[in-house]
Amino acid sequence: MLLFGESLNVISKTIGRAFKERDPKPIQEEVLDQKAKGMDYIDINIGPCKKDGHELMPWVCQVVQEVVPDIPLLLDTSNISAIEEGLKVLKPCRAPHIINSIMARKERYEVMLPLAAKYNADMVALLWGPEGLPRDEHERSSLAVELLFAANQAGVSNDRIWVDGIVTPVNIQQPQLISLLNFMAELEEIAPGVKSTCGLSNISNGPPTELRPLINTTYMVMLDRYGMEAVISDPLDENLTAIAKNQRPEVVDIIYHAMDGTLPPLNTIDADLMRYVKTVKVIMGETLFSDSYLEE
Repeated sequence: MLLFGESLNVISKTIGRAFKERDPKPIQEEVLDQKAKGMDYIDINIGPCKKDGHELMPWVCQVVQEVVPDIPLLLDTSNISAIEEGLKVLKPCRAPHIINSIMARKERYEVMLPLAAKYNADMVALLWGPEGLPRDEHERSSLAVELLFAANQAGVSNDRIWVDGIVTPVNIQQPQLISLLNFMAELEEIAPGVKSTCGLSNISNGPPTELRPLINTTYMVMLDRYGMEAVISDPLDENLTAIAKNQRPEVVDIIYHAMDGTLPPLNTIDADLMRYVKTVKVIMGETLFSDSYLEE
């Protein structure tokens, strides 16, 4: 599983201040730390940045590439001119840089797809349509077909596209999590050659802070089994990184057994692994979510 580091984000007080003051030091310290922690890509999220995004994004890109020229970047903002100005200054890397993201809305993709083609960038195809979040895997498939057809027409081939089917919070939209797994199972048939990613931490928006790493990690393993190739990840979550890099196979095995209903006797499963079992059951809808689900 590839990891897109999410911490170079305007919502961070330290990074937000560094963006505003054009202070390269905290930015470079952050990206070097992400590299040391095993991030494969770095997401640069400057927010909407309507006033000066066209100046900020290229400056941040250059600051980042000064210290990690070997790590590809995701340019993350709703400001289209900022995306283009960033793409103009990026130096080639071991993998294409990525536009994060292009929505399945005609007024957005008609403007943004030519940028991906012009600058030879990969793109995240975000399946957020004219009516917002798709209701199920069928709407996800329909939006994917529309957006990928438009991308191909604009000169962006499937192998340059990362489909994001949108992760929703487990505590309020649990059925959507199953829908996304179902969509992932169909994606290769719908669009041969595409890649896939998601904003993983969306699943744990709302639950208590101490549960978030467990919920994120469990769903990552489930998505990986269905073909997900990358997630936007918290670089500070070292356990998630270890599991993504195949360093804790016992966790993956127990999650697969929980998904398949082939668990060994529950009294033989140690306490740490049982936390993943209970989380799978919540994500699959076999158990209702509550803040105390691990204690039940």
